[in-house]
Amino acid sequence: MIDFRSDTVTQPTAEMRTAMANAPVGDDVFSDDPTVNDLEQWAAERHGFEAAIFTSSGTQANLLALMSHCERGDEYLCGQQAHNYKYEAGGAAVLGSIQPQPVENEKDGTLSFAKLKAAIKPDDFHFARTKLLSLENTINGKVLPLEYLAQARHFVDEHGLKLHLDGARVYNAAVALNVDIREIACHFDSMTICLSKGLGAPVGSLLLGDAEFIHKARRIRKMLGGGMRQAGILAAAGKMVLTENVERLAEDHSNAKYLAEQLNQVDGFSVRTELVQTNMLFAKVDPAIDQQMLCAELKKKEILLLPGNPMRLVTHLGISREDIDVFVSELKAVLAQSL
Repeated sequence: MIDFRSDTVTQPTAEMRTAMANAPVGDDVFSDDPTVNDLEQWAAERHGFEAAIFTSSGTQANLLALMSHCERGDEYLCGQQAHNYKYEAGGAAVLGSIQPQPVENEKDGTLSFAKLKAAIKPDDFHFARTKLLSLENTINGKVLPLEYLAQARHFVDEHGLKLHLDGARVYNAAVALNVDIREIACHFDSMTICLSKGLGAPVGSLLLGDAEFIHKARRIRKMLGGGMRQAGILAAAGKMVLTENVERLAEDHSNAKYLAEQLNQVDGFSVRTELVQTNMLFAKVDPAIDQQMLCAELKKKEILLLPGNPMRLVTHLGISREDIDVFVSELKAVLAQSL
């Protein structure tokens, strides 16, 4: 199967399955799982934080961060396109009684500090208390510049806020910028890392912060049903991808650029290749093309796409340069038959 729907569809390698099967385990709720403990301790040190907690998903990790930074009736600032605002089922509001205050993302994915400043509520009991700014990197495949992150740190310090990073694809950002991950992490009070996207683990995310923050997050994780008992089976894969799969993300970025170039050779498809920075691209599709039919026909050929205009396509360790050539050839064939 050639699957462009997301980088969440990656499959564990044989070596990863072996590491998972052989992982020493214990009850993580009792802090007895040595593989989880090793991952958390190693990850905290590697990224420049005091502590870390292993979670079942990026959505849970983000929710733990928001609920640990904010109390009921507090507010966090974020982008209109932020995953923890738009695509996480309103968890912060539903489960944390935390009010999101979204600001429209700029074209490069950043948030305007002037607009953010205007969104901060006065110290008045009529308003929610603004406590946090949450950024996402990458966002829709776009990388936030290091200079912007430094400016964000200055902004939150100036206004007495905390700064959180939804780092679901933060390693894609680091690889694209050709910097060590700490050069991104150093600006934030907390950060999530999704292990099951381009990095290639089957399950899991990390939340990092200071010791007091992670202690609070651990209590909330239990409240949310996130105690996973013998979770070392999963943590073994997480440690493996962080130590072995980071550099290969550059291959995904190269393949995404190649895919964009090839799609521009297909009638009815258009991609701005200069905007492809990491492993994600967005193709404008001629409205005359029946996308439901197109996706159904390609599925018969074991090629999976998500319809949309623009149509998002994501490269990952399960997509090779040869897979892209097969896809483009079959795409042209299906479009020719539909004329």
